[in-house]
Amino acid sequence: MYGAPVDLSFKNISCLADTWSEEPTSGLRPLKRNSKKKYLSSSLRLSNNNITDLHDLQLTVMHFLAEPLYLAWLDLSFNKITHIDKVLCELRELRVLYLHGNGIFILSEVDRLGALPHLHTITLHGNVIESNKSYRSRVISVLPQLKTMDFSAVTRQERVMAKIWQDSNDHSRCSKTFP
Repeated sequence: MYGAPVDLSFKNISCLADTWSEEPTSGLRPLKRNSKKKYLSSSLRLSNNNITDLHDLQLTVMHFLAEPLYLAWLDLSFNKITHIDKVLCELRELRVLYLHGNGIFILSEVDRLGALPHLHTITLHGNVIESNKSYRSRVISVLPQLKTMDFSAVTRQERVMAKIWQDSNDHSRCSKTFP
């Protein structure tokens, strides 16, 4: 099931439902289909489009992939996404998620991705949240299984610092709640 990625990049797509009439770009490796004409792949590229919301993501994944529950790699980079939609958390087998070059501006929305148990690679650079001084610590603390963030390895020291950051934030929240 590790066929070539289904590539719908650079298609000027603004709504995910628009992808359903598109033909994926063929790359170096040919795309293989099953008898129902669904692609034998666990990777979907939707980068460099004009996508603003992910409302139809599940339907899009089901439309293209023979085994939609096994989507492991999703590229949504360089779109116009401003929020981390809860629909991403339904992709339970997701291992790689590219969200760089979008307009995500609320850092706490990254917390939603903590529901993805296998997510080990994420990109979020090029979003407004990157300017937050606790950006990297927050993401690493929410996603402790990360191996790579923004195309850079997550180090043991960063994990320690993220844990300290998380503990100090948990402590400050408790002290605000109980004076």
